[in-house]
Amino acid sequence: MSEEPRDGERRGGSDPAGRFLDAAIGLLQRVRDEDAEPIAAAGTLIADTVAAGGRLFAFGAGHSSLAAQDIVYRAGGLALMNLLAVPGVVGVDVMPATLGSALERVDGLASAVLGTSPLRAGDLLVIISLSGRNALPVEMATSARALGVKVIGVTSVAYATGTTSRHASGTYLKDHCDVVLDSRIAVGDAELTLDTIEAPFAPASTVVTTALLQAVMATAAGVLADRGIEPPLLRSGNVDGGHEWNARVMREYGDRIFYRQA
Repeated sequence: MSEEPRDGERRGGSDPAGRFLDAAIGLLQRVRDEDAEPIAAAGTLIADTVAAGGRLFAFGAGHSSLAAQDIVYRAGGLALMNLLAVPGVVGVDVMPATLGSALERVDGLASAVLGTSPLRAGDLLVIISLSGRNALPVEMATSARALGVKVIGVTSVAYATGTTSRHASGTYLKDHCDVVLDSRIAVGDAELTLDTIEAPFAPASTVVTTALLQAVMATAAGVLADRGIEPPLLRSGNVDGGHEWNARVMREYGDRIFYRQA
């Protein structure tokens, strides 16, 4: 009997696109089957925070910021989710782009950001870091929890055994969260190899992390509805009545939304 091929090897080398899609689908299936419990826990924690009058924030550095941005001011998403931005590390718009990577390793930066942010006890912070090994996400989690903020971490747990922590404590993001969502991404974030290409390629972390967080947001909306609370959802501004709907939601929850003008 032939050995079952791994996700990234289900198609021949002549079809890298098909191999990547197979790998991404395989990872999403693992998340669905293996992360159901933490997804439910994270969604419930968000619903608890909304019901109790707390505020929601999301943070990610570098490409991890893409998943954070995907749940902020998003049609079909919770209006209360705000982006916690750290100048120089959100995306790759800083020049040079390598500065963002360097800032992730700076001790004290997270504490300075939180000290000037609107986060307070009773709020919730989603921290997204694929490796979870750098000083910024670890310090962000520890400092937020010290303030009385609940923390949901989205990371690849594999990095905790495949790399060395860059935080003075020797710990990782996963060690300082109320709920951990494991993206199952392999160390290095590259799903494909070819004999004719020296480096592995085709990262899937954005696909998986974004799907994980949207599953959590869907869970939170469902939990709120089950409790008889209308989820504060946004509608697309490109459908009739969307702007009016969103204006109402923002008026009702304006004290918990920080991405709009006062």
